[in-house]
Amino acid sequence: DLVPDMTYFYKQYASIKPWLQRKDTLDPSKEILQSPEDRKKLDGLYECILCACCSTACPSYWWNQDVYLGPSVLLQAYRWMADSRDQHLSERLAQMENPFSAYRCHTIMNCTRTCPKHLNPGNAIAQIKLLLAKN
Repeated sequence: DLVPDMTYFYKQYASIKPWLQRKDTLDPSKEILQSPEDRKKLDGLYECILCACCSTACPSYWWNQDVYLGPSVLLQAYRWMADSRDQHLSERLAQMENPFSAYRCHTIMNCTRTCPKHLNPGNAIAQIKLLLAKN
């Protein structure tokens, strides 16, 4: 049997802090509501099952897996950037300001072709690049 070493993958996933981050303190017993339009922005992002098929299909990840976040982790990073309830967009973008984050993607799109859930990590990475250019 083939047992892949996912050490880098899970370390990189943890590095993006994949949870809702708020600057204010809210009552934990109350929901943080969002509009249907804002919720729709998360479609195609939250469905990722972290199988890493997209990352293992990515040539940039093949050669730089110890430092490049890869398509799966970047898709998840964008999932939190796009969430209207999260208040740490600037901190999340600051983490992407290096050559081994979004800019290591060369838009080959193997990631999108291999995703078993038919998600589009390449588009999420492009959205991160747009956010970086705007800020």
